[in-house]
Amino acid sequence: MAFRIKTNDTAPKLGVTIKDVDGNVVDITGNNGVRFHMKAYGSSTLTVDAAALVTDATNGAISYEWVAGDTATAGTYYGEFEVTYADDRVETFPNKGYFTIIIQEDLD
Repeated sequence: MAFRIKTNDTAPKLGVTIKDVDGNVVDITGNNGVRFHMKAYGSSTLTVDAAALVTDATNGAISYEWVAGDTATAGTYYGEFEVTYADDRVETFPNKGYFTIIIQEDLD
């Protein structure tokens, strides 16, 4: 299922529960940070590369709060979260594929 938002909106936030390839929730307690990456379908340039918020590390819950400019251009985007663990190993979620984000033109 895709996350949908209108152009220039900054709510609702994008929230996910990260899981491994077997569908198990990943405990990210003690991580050194999480980043959210987003780019337009077919583009090689990131539209968003920003810090994400860990809302429940034990249960793998993370979110990204949109800022002005993130949703300025309508289109289909791919997103992922990159976790840096305490020992500096990096893992990207989802492990296979991406989150689909659809930014739809608003009427005003």
